[in-house]
Amino acid sequence: MLKKVFLAAAASLILAGATMTAAPAPAQAFSGCHKAAKAMYPHDRKARRAYEKDCKAKHKAYKKAHRKHHLFGK
Repeated sequence: MLKKVFLAAAASLILAGATMTAAPAPAQAFSGCHKAAKAMYPHDRKARRAYEKDCKAKHKAYKKAHRKHHLFGK
């Protein structure tokens, strides 16, 4: 009897884990230059803005250098 209870509990835990959906955390869903700048410079707005501009410029350069060439060239 006790063996069946433990097996049923284990099966329900496995089923519950399989049916749960893993939604991304808000910090992961919108990570980027703004969040990184805010983490690095939480109290200095000017430094945060400068870091954010630099980060965006680097990101644009990376995207341009690693752009996949396809039919519409975008």
